[in-house]
Amino acid sequence: MKSASTLDVLVADQQDLPAGPFSSWVDRTLAAQGTRIGADVPCGSCTACCRSSKFIHIGPDETETLRRVPRELQFAAPGLPAGTVLMGYDEHGQCPMFVDGGCSIYEHRPRTCRNYDCRIFPATGLSPDDDDRALITEQARRWRFDFRSALDRQKHEAVLAATDFLLEQTASLPAGQAPRSSSVAMAALKAHGAFLEHDEASGETRPVSPDAETVRAALSG
Repeated sequence: MKSASTLDVLVADQQDLPAGPFSSWVDRTLAAQGTRIGADVPCGSCTACCRSSKFIHIGPDETETLRRVPRELQFAAPGLPAGTVLMGYDEHGQCPMFVDGGCSIYEHRPRTCRNYDCRIFPATGLSPDDDDRALITEQARRWRFDFRSALDRQKHEAVLAATDFLLEQTASLPAGQAPRSSSVAMAALKAHGAFLEHDEASGETRPVSPDAETVRAALSG
């Protein structure tokens, strides 16, 4: 008999998911980062990220979240701003706040959870790093972006170019960011504009090959 998680993967792999127009998705994703509102992800019934052995960062300003997470589940986060904590996962790889098939603190879930969007993987051609992220990998493979306009295609090519650049020159990543797939993917979204040039006279946008300093400037902006 197959396990429940295996069945989830088999069912999830049967149907594609519309990810939306690529260029507008990039713009919305970047605008949502770090905000209380977070990303607008049509997750449906998917809870893959809640069950994939992920450590969750919780910032010191997330007071309502910290109040609802038991203190014994909060651990210091080395290398991050003072007061930032990590929440781990249980022996099954599930978030300890994942109860009865859903998030028990959903209205006050961490900002990390609000900003998480597994569409960053198909957008950049990357996959989650670890073998225990199989559920996220399978879910991410289902997304299908729309490329209805030239801008959609241009932005996608720029994101892919930024991804390749950052994989080759990890020193360009912001300080404190490890070259993990999720970090590289988000950095590629943020830096993709450096790989495009808009000609005001003709109104055309074309690809360019920026140097490392230009990419670092785009990441720090």
